[in-house]
Amino acid sequence: MAELAKNPVPNASVKPVNDEDVLSWAGTLTAPDDSAYKGGVFKITIQFPADYPFKPPTVKIPTKIYHPNIDDDGSICIGLLKTEVWKPSTKLTDILVALVDLLQNPVPEDALQATIARLYNTDQAAFQKTAKEWVKKYAEHA
Repeated sequence: MAELAKNPVPNASVKPVNDEDVLSWAGTLTAPDDSAYKGGVFKITIQFPADYPFKPPTVKIPTKIYHPNIDDDGSICIGLLKTEVWKPSTKLTDILVALVDLLQNPVPEDALQATIARLYNTDQAAFQKTAKEWVKKYAEHA
C-alpha cells in the first residue's frame, strides 16, 4: 500500500477489500484513451496467496471485456503473473502497469480467447468495433 501511495499507477486504483483481510484487494482499471476500450472502467480483483511474494497473486477482471487475453470468467493471461516466470521482487505497481498496458496492447500470441485473437490479427476494424460495443454494454464509464 505504501508503494502505491508513493507511486500511484495511472489508470489503476486498488485497495484491500476490508481491514481484516489484507490478502483480498479490489479496484478498477481505466482504459487508456488510445485503446479499443477508451472510456471503459473495468473492475479488478486481486487475491494474494498466503505465501506471497513467493507465489503470484490471482488477478481477475470480472467486468465482461472483449479481449484476447481475458477469458469469460475474468482470468487474465499475462506473462509476469505466470507461476513459472513469477519473481518475488515483482511489485503490485508492476502488475498494475502491465494490466493497463494489456488494455492498450493485447498479446494475441498468448491468448485465452483464440477467436478474439484471430479477429485481432486479421480484422482490426471488426475487433475495435466489437471491443467498443462491449465497453458500452458492460463497462462502467469514465
